[in-house]
Amino acid sequence: MLVTQYFLKDLFKGKTVFVTGGGSGINLGVAKNFAALGANIAICGRSQEKLNAAAADLRAFGTKVCAVSADVRDSAALEAAFEQSKAELGAMDVLVCGAAGNFLAPAEKLSANGFKTVIDIDLLGSFNATHKAFEQLKETRGTILYISAGMAYIPHAFQVHVGAAKAGIDMMMKNIALEWGRFGIRANSIVPGSIEETEGLKRLSDPAEKEKLVAAVPLLRTGTVDDIGQLAAFLSSPLASYITGCVVVCDGGQNLPGSALFNATAELVLRAQHG
Repeated sequence: MLVTQYFLKDLFKGKTVFVTGGGSGINLGVAKNFAALGANIAICGRSQEKLNAAAADLRAFGTKVCAVSADVRDSAALEAAFEQSKAELGAMDVLVCGAAGNFLAPAEKLSANGFKTVIDIDLLGSFNATHKAFEQLKETRGTILYISAGMAYIPHAFQVHVGAAKAGIDMMMKNIALEWGRFGIRANSIVPGSIEETEGLKRLSDPAEKEKLVAAVPLLRTGTVDDIGQLAAFLSSPLASYITGCVVVCDGGQNLPGSALFNATAELVLRAQHG
């Protein structure tokens, strides 16, 4: 992890960072980068077992951790999680809305329930977290980060549900930045590219096409969770104190040529899954 080579190790000392969906993947990577910089970390998710394992990894940084099971679709459960986090760690300074769901599905075969599930987890879940965190963020003049996706601004095959959800998140982020700036609250979105060792990369890509995927990225590599974690740390730091309402893309330029390669690879994955 390189974040401590570029930021003071106590940059977020005494600060509290709450990450939804923080039990694994990009979100856990973000949490680890904040922990490395001295922050106290709260994480929530649907699996307490997964959260407990993640909490053990985070405590290795010497930080205080609050790991509480909560489904972001359940506003009351989130409120209780936020109250527990505040009691144990203090009012949150940074909220990372990372909980998400995704799968490949042709639009004509996608059920209303499947569409609604992704909207509820990604978009409604991000709203619930934002709404319930307001009082704490107002107290700390805090920051909100939303984990978005390229599907929000470039159409991708078999991702109509995700595109709708993430586009909604990015517009919600801009509205929040507009309305809550007067409280000192900043809001921004992060758009990751293909990130190694994440569930998203496993579900949405064909391992046999890995070389083609890498070759299509202008920087000629896939990303890491630390790439996203370092950006999250920057956007939440005093260095970014005048940045709000922005969609910040961190994908090595992957989306610059469009989604054609993703579309072709996704079709191969669907064929393998369904024949």
